[in-house]
Amino acid sequence: QGYAIATAALEAGAKVTIISGPTSIEPPDRANMVDVTSAREMYDAVQNTIGNIDIFIGVAAVADYRPVNVAEQKIKKSGAPSNHRITLELVENPDIIASVANQKDRPFIVGFAAETDNVIEYARKKLVTKNIDMIIANDVSGTSVGFNSDQNSTTVLWPDRSEELPVMSKAAISSRIIELVAETINEKSK
Repeated sequence: QGYAIATAALEAGAKVTIISGPTSIEPPDRANMVDVTSAREMYDAVQNTIGNIDIFIGVAAVADYRPVNVAEQKIKKSGAPSNHRITLELVENPDIIASVANQKDRPFIVGFAAETDNVIEYARKKLVTKNIDMIIANDVSGTSVGFNSDQNSTTVLWPDRSEELPVMSKAAISSRIIELVAETINEKSK
């Protein structure tokens, strides 16, 4: 969905920077690419880019937690019994969207909420608590749309309204989202 959003923004005439984790999908040719491999690297890349943008669209499903310690080499089994356990200690990753929203001269912010239940309720809560301008709610509980599918259906939420988008290609949804971003920014500037 992120690359489809970037393509739609490019087609609308925007200058686009993509900060992306590893993927097998080819990025759009005209986008400026920043490759990252971890949530922390993505956070740092966003912080280094944020001062030069007007619109921030946070599409990535960034992990909420990461291991406290990362093994430099393979963790080997140690001994005969096969019921040994290992405990992983996790720490919260920095909240990228919230960090952008807390900037003094922040851009217009669009977030995404991938949820499996109470989709609209959780998306609206994220919209308010993170102080973002617009959020795209995705129900990822099924297998026919969303992750690993070229189809998606979403609900776009603003603080005062919402618009449900029917099942369509990610490219079509992305074009509509970019249109809605432009319309919202134009309404705010009046």
